[in-house]
Amino acid sequence: MSSQIETDTEVDVVVVGGGPPGENVAGRVRDGGLSCALVEVELFGGECSYWACVPSKALLRPVEIRAAATRLPGIEVGPLDAAAVLKRRDWFTGFDGSRHDDDGQVQWVEGTGARAVRGHARLDGDRRVVVQAHDGSSQVLTARHAVVLAVGSDAAVPPVPGLAEAEPWTSREATSSEVVPRRLVVLGGGVVACELALAYRGLGAEEVTIIEVIDRLLGRQEPFAGELLARAFADAGIVVRTGTKVTAVRRPEPGGEVTLEIEDGGDVVADEVLVATGRRPRTHDLGLESVGLQGGRYVDVDDWLTVSGVEGDWLYAVGDVNGRNLLTHMGKYQARLAADVIVRRARGEQPGEALRARADRIGAPSVVFTDPQVASVGYTEADARAKGLSVRTVEYDIGSVAGAALLADGYRGRAKMVVDEDRKVVVGATFVGQDVAELLHSATVAVVGAVPLSDLWHAVPSYPTVSEVWLRLLEAYGL
Repeated sequence: MSSQIETDTEVDVVVVGGGPPGENVAGRVRDGGLSCALVEVELFGGECSYWACVPSKALLRPVEIRAAATRLPGIEVGPLDAAAVLKRRDWFTGFDGSRHDDDGQVQWVEGTGARAVRGHARLDGDRRVVVQAHDGSSQVLTARHAVVLAVGSDAAVPPVPGLAEAEPWTSREATSSEVVPRRLVVLGGGVVACELALAYRGLGAEEVTIIEVIDRLLGRQEPFAGELLARAFADAGIVVRTGTKVTAVRRPEPGGEVTLEIEDGGDVVADEVLVATGRRPRTHDLGLESVGLQGGRYVDVDDWLTVSGVEGDWLYAVGDVNGRNLLTHMGKYQARLAADVIVRRARGEQPGEALRARADRIGAPSVVFTDPQVASVGYTEADARAKGLSVRTVEYDIGSVAGAALLADGYRGRAKMVVDEDRKVVVGATFVGQDVAELLHSATVAVVGAVPLSDLWHAVPSYPTVSEVWLRLLEAYGL
């Protein structure tokens, strides 16, 4: 890769951030005939490829398969080989024992015709980006048409006395550790917390404890999702303490054991503590002040991903940095739309309603890759009611479906469908159970496409598959 390009280089589009959203913008504007420079300060491929989505799922898949095997007769199930699991994870992240290798990602970028530039990028006024390379040299990139911010987010560490000084794990350390701690405490009860708690328990951690401030796991999901997951965690030997918080943390020796003081009484001692309590945007040193914006906050955008408060429709923000939806696939969705908007505007055309982002509002699908999996899209019942919709819900025991009974003995799971009674369309769906992630896209199509229930009735699921739960939900509704 050529790390230097000419000073004061002009291109059509400058993309700041080489993770999946940034890569998608670069590739798509190149497809549209525009020149592009993609700037990344760390590794091309971004957080998802090295410290989030990819390594966490590489850790979880063997845990999931082993658990599934225990639910069928005739299969001899032994302990996981943690070293082999970690080695496979390292293969996916390009880690050779000392560093991550992003050469493949760089080659992909350059294969699109975009320029891959490594360094720290800051806005410096209208359409101007200053990039400081790791060797201290600087260069200026000027955009003819657009600058796109795709810098992502970092884990947020709450201001608990002693916590920062204890050097806790965040998702980065937890997804890249080469050792399995004997005792792990996880702060938080959301997706990252639940997935990594299960991963380390499955890999052999003897004690895993989750401490969550609110009264249940997965607080943004339907309540039954957190309840079923808590039950499964108890069966797996994971201790879940909800409705309480850590008040202080002590780690006298670097790398030594950690003591956490808990609000509702008693201390918890661990070898590592993982903080998974939220994210914050990487906007504190992005130069936003040079264009009249404030750093340290999410960047507000309209539905064409154009940054609000900046004149001229030249500045865009996609992915975590705009705060609309902190999921990799939704960042990539925004990136595709933003790229198409940029290409249209570069041609002197209006982007039109077809390129207005809407799926990252109601239509964002999400999967929690725990055991059981939690898959959801659209509104929960509470969200739909808060929006003022006329709501009716139906639920069904997935274990009663023939396909689920064949999939696993004693299958435990539940499905819920949220219906807008005025329009007679599905506006939300949640599935909890083994392998339910594969049910989600059909629900996403139903929600985003606003498919009438009367038409869904004619979408016949195959027998015997778990997807027959759709038929049972519609029957429970009364069709």
